[in-house]
Amino acid sequence: MSQLPGTLDIDDKADQAHEDERHAALAYLDEAWNEAVYDGLDEDCLAQAALFTAIRSMVATYGEEAAAGFAERLAERIRAGEYTIPYNRQ
Repeated sequence: MSQLPGTLDIDDKADQAHEDERHAALAYLDEAWNEAVYDGLDEDCLAQAALFTAIRSMVATYGEEAAAGFAERLAERIRAGEYTIPYNRQ
């Protein structure tokens, strides 16, 4: 199986294109999330379904070992603030 993104050295242009694609993907997911909340779905249910879907896709793409290695590093990354969006007061 191939490695997870972020583990390979790639040139700056390809890296920027990949970053742009991740931002576009996040925008799509944010829109779908907001629509589901608007329709009355519980955010905890959405979060669990999103995590299940993401992990299932990672396992299918990269294999169990690579996905498990990614999951093992999640706690450290969460504690480091990688998934925290700063609140901006205006």
